[in-house]
Amino acid sequence: MTGRGLVFAITADQVGSRAAADLADAQLEAITALAGGSLVLPADRTAGDEIQAATDDAGAALAIVLHLTRDGNWSVGLGIGDVRLPLPESTRAITGSAFILARDAVFAAKKSPTRFSLAIQEGRLPDARLLQPLIDLLLQLRARRTPEGWEVADQLVAGTTQAELASRLGVTPQAVSLRVQNAQLHTETAAIAALTELLAAAGEPPREATS
Repeated sequence: MTGRGLVFAITADQVGSRAAADLADAQLEAITALAGGSLVLPADRTAGDEIQAATDDAGAALAIVLHLTRDGNWSVGLGIGDVRLPLPESTRAITGSAFILARDAVFAAKKSPTRFSLAIQEGRLPDARLLQPLIDLLLQLRARRTPEGWEVADQLVAGTTQAELASRLGVTPQAVSLRVQNAQLHTETAAIAALTELLAAAGEPPREATS
């Protein structure tokens, strides 16, 4: 198959890598575990401590972004655009606007308080100007979460019920419910669903200009 295809391209650059341990290989494994079935090719390491991933699934793209931005160790750029087909053998060899946009975005992310930036191919709607602030709000919500809130979030994502978690932690179900409320988990879940839908819409073919 030849021509152009659409992907969500993620480029991430480790923060302060010269003074810290190399985290790239561990993150490649984590991305594979998180979204391997949705990646168009295996996540890849490029120059130095930079990593790249590509998916045609908006939900997987957002999940990777949320994962990489959680601990503040990565500047993350997400580019939505086309790539040249057929795909090469490795992610780092893919060419097209998606990866050019992701490259621009990761540079912008280094100056962003959330260490994230979004770039979308011209003509696709909603555009980055509208989506970037919404994703930033979600990232800021997550950045304020306490370790106790993350403990509850991680356990619930893993499939543990609130009642099981209360027993495991030796607290009341009401205490777990309060942690869920304080961690704003329901708000996060709703925001992720809405943003996934908006990102998927941005991945639709660009609108043709009308006279």
